[in-house]
Amino acid sequence: MNWRIKPELRALNPYNPWHIIALGFGSGLSPVAPGTAGSLAALPFCWLLALLPLPWALLAVFCAFWIGVVACQSVDDALGGHDHGAVVWDEFVGMFITTLGLPAHWGLLLAGFVCFRVFDVLKPWPIRWADRRIPGGYGIMLDDVLAGLGAWMTLRGLLLLFA
Repeated sequence: MNWRIKPELRALNPYNPWHIIALGFGSGLSPVAPGTAGSLAALPFCWLLALLPLPWALLAVFCAFWIGVVACQSVDDALGGHDHGAVVWDEFVGMFITTLGLPAHWGLLLAGFVCFRVFDVLKPWPIRWADRRIPGGYGIMLDDVLAGLGAWMTLRGLLLLFA
């Protein structure tokens, strides 16, 4: 990974697996819209999750969340305690939640992507509250978990309405 894209990222270790995970395997290094890039990079993993039985997919999302808390806290500590835009593992987990239980169909996954990005960008209550009030790795993860839940409910509602 090329840490020269943003000078403040020099504090990160390109060989630290927590840093690699937090930056979404490099997708967070996108110079334009890193959150969107991270959400897009999550789509192949969402496809794989859709192939799992629901209990296993839930377990995978739960593990990804806790891995994210540790990884995001590690980057937050290295960068001096702020939610840097390059940290996109939270977008991965938000996308996992958004598409949880959906069949492996690209149209549904793309609809999930759009729903998630709307919630993640607009940050309606309680997402904005969590984003502003809860610090550290847990806070970085929580607002995107809430955005994922909002997007999941919206997507499920749309499927009921139009299916």
